[in-house]
Amino acid sequence: MLPIETLVLIGGILLFAGVVTSKLSDWVGIPTLLVFLVIGMLAGDEGIGRISFDSPQVAQATGTVALLIILFAGGLDTQWSSVRSVLAPGLALSTLGVLITTLSMGAFAWFMLGTYSTFDIGEAGLSWSEALLLAAIVSSTDAAAVFSVFRTSAVKPTARIRHLLEFESGSNDPVAVLMTMAILGVMASNQASLTSVGLNLVVELVAGALTGFAMGWCGTWVVNRLHLSASGLHPILVLSIGLMTFGFSNLIGGNGFLAIYVCGVTLGNRIVRHHDGVLRFHDALSWLAQLGMFIVLGLLVVPSRLISVAGVAVALALFLMLVARPLSVMACLLPFRTPRREIAYVSWVGLRGSVPIVLATFPMSYGIPGAEEVFDVIFFIVLASVLIQGLTLVPCARWLGVTENDQES
Repeated sequence: MLPIETLVLIGGILLFAGVVTSKLSDWVGIPTLLVFLVIGMLAGDEGIGRISFDSPQVAQATGTVALLIILFAGGLDTQWSSVRSVLAPGLALSTLGVLITTLSMGAFAWFMLGTYSTFDIGEAGLSWSEALLLAAIVSSTDAAAVFSVFRTSAVKPTARIRHLLEFESGSNDPVAVLMTMAILGVMASNQASLTSVGLNLVVELVAGALTGFAMGWCGTWVVNRLHLSASGLHPILVLSIGLMTFGFSNLIGGNGFLAIYVCGVTLGNRIVRHHDGVLRFHDALSWLAQLGMFIVLGLLVVPSRLISVAGVAVALALFLMLVARPLSVMACLLPFRTPRREIAYVSWVGLRGSVPIVLATFPMSYGIPGAEEVFDVIFFIVLASVLIQGLTLVPCARWLGVTENDQES
């Protein structure tokens, strides 16, 4: 164990490097996620930093806390007035879309890895439950990865598309987490039936949503009426409400991730005292959580292992981008008579990011056979998604004619 002074120095260097090199995303047009991950990999055991880190439990704990902060900050920053017009298609994408992506991706993964591939996960290739687990982990999109590309770009998609993607990315993460945990529970117990799993999913979603709304409503009353001597305490008060919401929801059998997001949306649209300061504080906290989480996850990766799964991971990534994502988007948006160009663009803007990598650490902590290989495959899928889709978002928007400039003209 290194001295605390050395650990603080290393942490400061990694944070500084992450913030400074994130400027690359402005110059090159790549999501900051990729920059942070690369820094973690370079600092790792096979990189120039030579930091030995092999603790999935620590990575999972770090990722879980960071994910809570990111979801809560995303909820606080969600404006109900802008989301209202895309609420129905957004909910369809974040629920039915995640389910369709999981089933189609799971079927392809099982067919390729469980039947014809020599890629060994466990004792006999990839089982159907393991294929569904892999698919559920990569079923959600990443809002931070998408909008970091457009933050400094002069070319932006229309407001309707941005609101739809923002709402989908914020609300589909809890659904993906819930499905992943349900599948892991089935694999760990080997006794749960499909009916019980389905009922449990519904109960967790309903309980989580109701808990998040109730805690957010009560928290709004407290924040708007409690006069604190120091203005810096108000953001901490709001954060404490979010953390209590997560814990309380899990205690009563609800989904804590969905609860903290709903709580954030409720608080963000109802608090009036120090509203701007609360948003700025949680935006900075969210960036810190993302940076720290991505660096830790990058440290966990062994780059030499990625080479052995490259072929499989590329095939899965291409299927996800070209088949599973478009299929789910068309199924969800066609009933709302969404223009075909918008459907095509939303289908392409399906970047995978922080949530899949965090969820990929869960099978390792559960002791699932072949969990390290699954982690490597998912990590590679995320890298492929960020590189291929992230670098083509702006050209794709121009080509499809779905930018703000096209709408104005």
